[in-house]
Amino acid sequence: MKLDVGYILIKDIVFAEKSEIKDGILRLNAKELETLVLEDERFLAVSFDIARPGESVRITPVKDVIEPRAKVEGQGDIFPGVISKVDVVGSGKTHVLRGAAVVTVGKVVGFQEGIIDMTGLGAEYTPFSKTTNLVADFTPRDGLTPHDYEAALRFAGLKLAYALGRLGVNISPDESKVYEFPSLMEGIKLYPDLPRVGYVQMLQSQGLLHDTYVYGVDMKQSLTTMLSPTEIMDGAIISGNCVSACDKNTTYHHQNNPVIEDLFAEHGKTLNFAAMVITNENVYLADKIRSSDWTAKLVDHLDLDGVIISQEGFGNPDTDLIMNCKKVEATGTKTVIITNEYAGRDGTSQSLADADPSADALVTGGNSNQVVTLPKLDRVIGTLDYTEKIAGGFAGNVGSDGSITVEIQAITGSTNELGFNYMSAR
Repeated sequence: MKLDVGYILIKDIVFAEKSEIKDGILRLNAKELETLVLEDERFLAVSFDIARPGESVRITPVKDVIEPRAKVEGQGDIFPGVISKVDVVGSGKTHVLRGAAVVTVGKVVGFQEGIIDMTGLGAEYTPFSKTTNLVADFTPRDGLTPHDYEAALRFAGLKLAYALGRLGVNISPDESKVYEFPSLMEGIKLYPDLPRVGYVQMLQSQGLLHDTYVYGVDMKQSLTTMLSPTEIMDGAIISGNCVSACDKNTTYHHQNNPVIEDLFAEHGKTLNFAAMVITNENVYLADKIRSSDWTAKLVDHLDLDGVIISQEGFGNPDTDLIMNCKKVEATGTKTVIITNEYAGRDGTSQSLADADPSADALVTGGNSNQVVTLPKLDRVIGTLDYTEKIAGGFAGNVGSDGSITVEIQAITGSTNELGFNYMSAR
């Protein structure tokens, strides 16, 4: 598959009478966006705000972050199986509003929504302090189940991002980049002397409110399978889960997966990016065994020399991660795993809930239990009502000066297990 991605650099977002992109400014008619969202009768109201890098703004509780994109040429459309009809995507031409993001907030669905600070200490832990964010704050109708409310929020965020992305269809990109993912046989012929490297991405799918959707299908209903990485750039994978904010892969993370970016950058130079495998994370042991067996079988069948394995979440998913690693290593294929750590606030606890000697090459996104105090900011988009309840918070964590003390697991993207963060280890 060959995908030409054109990046339209967004300098700012402002509210205006006409929705358009002009001179790098994303101009939006808030009333039109409100009408679009309130087509869904599950919402009573929605309000919009804009949060810019460096502003004294706190956004919480954050549900999802989505990058506006639009299909310009080629088969299918953005977010297939959800916003668009079910077509295979990942080829042709796609435009991206780089620097802009849609952020959805509202009443807490579970307890693992997060915080985005646009300045101060908290901004240093989240990549979304660097994007200009259209924040949509939703008020649901009474009586919605958490699952229905999550679905409504998820769909509304995607609708907004899709609508914004369409504004860039006829805009000439500031930058372009071509991603080409050859077939297996073509790849072997092109780079026969380079090591064949694959990527196994584990998708969160551990029960109610822990869902990831692939072409609109909940991944827990699927066995391990293959995708072209360019399909993911067109929104084939979307977030629908409430795992801790620090290691949750928002839809924006999927659209901009840095493991995929780095493998493409080295493709044909130091390695042959030969395959992309997606698998799920499960609750029950029998399902974990089945999925990890299929992962190892597929990696072996593809005759890969090495794979990178990334997980999403912590605790229970650590078992899936180690089972995948152990079984893939047993086929003779080398692995590198990407995870984060929950090593306790003092850093002395066991970092992962499972381990094996075969997991001898690991990249960490940091210790999610690290405690920080976030200073009071001038403006809050959303509400601070849930500051004590969200994962990483605790009773009495709001100071008399308005500061908030939390574990960094409360900060959206702080220890992301795709490496889409600012934490590292030496």
